[in-house]
Amino acid sequence: MKRTPLLHLAAWLVSGWLMASAAGAAGAAAAQAAPPPGLPVAPVNNVAETFFGTPVDDPYRAFENTKAAAVAAWMKAHSEHAHKTLKAINGRDAFRAALERYDAGAPARVASVTRLAGDVYFFERRGVKEDQFKLYMRRGLQGTDQLLFDPEKLKKATGKPHAINYYTPSPDGRWVAVGVSAAGSEDAVLRVLDTRSGRQVGPLLPRVQFGGIAWTPDSQRFFFNRMQALKKGAPATDKYQRSMVGLMRPGAGEKGIRTIVRAGDPGELQMPATEFPIVGVLPDGRVIARAIDGVSPEFSAWHTTLPALLAGKPAWKRLFAKEDGITEVAVQGERVYALSFKGASRYRLLGGRIADFSPATARVLVPESARVLTAMAAASDGLYLQAREGNVQRLYRLAYGDDAAPQEVQLPVLGAFSLASAQSDLPGLLVELQSWTRARQVYAVAADGAVSNTGLQPAGPFDAPADIVATEVLVKSHDGTMVPMSMIHKQGVKLDGSNPTLLYGYASYGITEEPFFSIGRLAWMDAGGVFAIANPRGSSVFGREWHEAGKQATKPNTWRDFIACAEWLVANKWTTPARLGIWGGSAGGILVGRAMTERPELFAAVVPEVGSLDMVRMETTPNGVPNIPEFGSRKTEAGFRALLAMSTYHHVKDGTRYPAVLLTHGVNDPRVEVWNTTKTAARLMAASSSGKPVLMRLDYDSGHGIGSTKTQVFDERADIFAFLMWQFGMPGYTPRP
Repeated sequence: MKRTPLLHLAAWLVSGWLMASAAGAAGAAAAQAAPPPGLPVAPVNNVAETFFGTPVDDPYRAFENTKAAAVAAWMKAHSEHAHKTLKAINGRDAFRAALERYDAGAPARVASVTRLAGDVYFFERRGVKEDQFKLYMRRGLQGTDQLLFDPEKLKKATGKPHAINYYTPSPDGRWVAVGVSAAGSEDAVLRVLDTRSGRQVGPLLPRVQFGGIAWTPDSQRFFFNRMQALKKGAPATDKYQRSMVGLMRPGAGEKGIRTIVRAGDPGELQMPATEFPIVGVLPDGRVIARAIDGVSPEFSAWHTTLPALLAGKPAWKRLFAKEDGITEVAVQGERVYALSFKGASRYRLLGGRIADFSPATARVLVPESARVLTAMAAASDGLYLQAREGNVQRLYRLAYGDDAAPQEVQLPVLGAFSLASAQSDLPGLLVELQSWTRARQVYAVAADGAVSNTGLQPAGPFDAPADIVATEVLVKSHDGTMVPMSMIHKQGVKLDGSNPTLLYGYASYGITEEPFFSIGRLAWMDAGGVFAIANPRGSSVFGREWHEAGKQATKPNTWRDFIACAEWLVANKWTTPARLGIWGGSAGGILVGRAMTERPELFAAVVPEVGSLDMVRMETTPNGVPNIPEFGSRKTEAGFRALLAMSTYHHVKDGTRYPAVLLTHGVNDPRVEVWNTTKTAARLMAASSSGKPVLMRLDYDSGHGIGSTKTQVFDERADIFAFLMWQFGMPGYTPRP
């Protein structure tokens, strides 16, 4: 049972807002550079606070009220200017056309495949001429696809793009629960569909943002996680607290929902209000409840049986606590298996009887080694394990039994994969496999180890480019730590410092950048670019200790590792600072933002996408409280100092020659408030003395990127690539007048 991370971050109306100043506002007003003609200048209205004796200025606090007329007008004016400027760059349309051409190489893109008994498959698919993924069902790999849900119909009805956030079919395939949200909000509304007719049964259920759907084995009921209904005047930070697990039958309405457990309530589980309860049901009727904080890989778990739960007498028994460091759990019959990092930074596999399981006394089935155990899934024939060795993932099968040893399953591509659609009552599983240079395909792994391509993902002529290679290196960081970096590039690239190079990273939550294929990279490399991807501390490329060495107080290691990778690219003549750009999204905004403020001369251009840029104020947002385990709390001195250190907005200095910056954001972002971007854009516009552009590109019909349409994604990618090439001074990328 795999845990899924939940929350990882117009005309100018008011002429009086054109110029303003405030004493004590970090000198921002005095350093303001003139904006392009006709664009408003953000006023400085400083809000000063003191934390543990340290004064902190916030010159653009007013921007947090995005509904204020003056703020909204400033946002609109600067966003329209950015869109207009980016579209005018020569070469931008060529990037956009290349993305369409490479995407059209395969007749469709398939995602989120689920296999049921009887050779039944559910999946999402987007055709070449379609803008959004739709939900389909197929009986047999050679069967005919049955369209179950098309979010494009909602767009036609409302004028807003809609997307499928999640879906879960019932075990018999009769029903499917689908979560759909509008305009990138991720505020999913749950609907249940009858797969025989394709019709919705029962009413829409709002606030089922994360799903957490689990059907009973007889397909007659399902569990789900639901956010609380906020009372009028409730703090915004209450949004993700006190969520509940509900139980209902298909077609039932609000009155038919039974509350099973609510975070923060007294009772057997005593789950903190800030955590999320998720219930899973195994085919044999075993029920596993988990409490997850939304950002950490480890969680707490309890078990009971379905009859006891339905009878209202669950008598929950704890399996393990969050402090046990368990990140994956699987149950097969009376046996329980758990991946743990406690006492084993690269993880070990524990096993025991579910009736008396204890991590402290459990048998070590697979000990810690040089490889990193990253995931597992239980099938009827054995336990499948995913392990990372260097920058390659390997698949192992562990037969059930006390004396079994893991046996490697040979995969056709050396790269990375996800364990898809494994079930404890079905043999084998599906894996979605890809590499830096091979496009993703969906393979079936049989119980005897045979691996075959399901054909669910149609192949295309650009899936295995012969002229693209990946170069893997280890880079010495500021303290001697060796940091892995991958460069994907055309064969025969010249190391003469002339290559336009884009360095990407994330480095939070223990999320590792595994090898993946990208049509966007193909377009970038066709234009002569090199694409580099780093895994600084904060990821978990080398296990738990690697993650811990880049979170909270140790967060500076992330951007200093990243800077070291940038310096390596220059020192080894892959590029020069004049042709080096950095790109990071969400928590990756911390990475690129702080690399920029610490070493502005090292980069020609910086792209924070939906970036977490004002970390001092993060905790005041709805998604701030769930993120405390990763970043810290400003209510403690250690937490505040960590947050201040990683906050780009607070490290922008007046009169500094900053590189060109393109900040992008979806206005409906529920994970990272859009004011992270608007405040930082205003601060950079005021402080930078380089004369290079600071552009702020907003999308009013998107959010954090989840659920964005193909058109939205391709438009943004073309803008980013063209902006970088323009700032690198590459021929053919100057803007048209």
